[in-house]
Amino acid sequence: MIKLYRKTGTIKAEQFDGSDEMINKYHIELNDAYMCPFRFETPAGWIGIDLHDWIATGVTGGHWLISDNLFKKTYAELPVIPENVAYIIKQAKKGDYKLGWVFNATYLGLWRVSVGNWIRTHADTVARAWLDGYQVEEDE
Repeated sequence: MIKLYRKTGTIKAEQFDGSDEMINKYHIELNDAYMCPFRFETPAGWIGIDLHDWIATGVTGGHWLISDNLFKKTYAELPVIPENVAYIIKQAKKGDYKLGWVFNATYLGLWRVSVGNWIRTHADTVARAWLDGYQVEEDE
């Protein structure tokens, strides 16, 4: 029986833009082949890289390529949430509470009004952050 699976890990990735900065950072070279203007060295050898392909970085620092099409089908950027919401998620998980408790506490008015309003209006984002991880909103 065929089952459906989803990836649960996160990766760090950067979209190749052809800039000198990225060429130097990832040791990319001009490619003599007509199909791809650049080439990128992987553990398996040199491979062509196009503008807009993605360079992913593993936990050990290794890099690999992902075509733009495949990347868009496979990965979604982690949600960005305010620092005070991230704190609630972190503390709730630390206290072994469940996501339902966070929402219930929100509707009971246990958080500051601005925090509760943000959670209520971004409930899907909070749930996704709880399940998959998140990025904390940067102060401007």
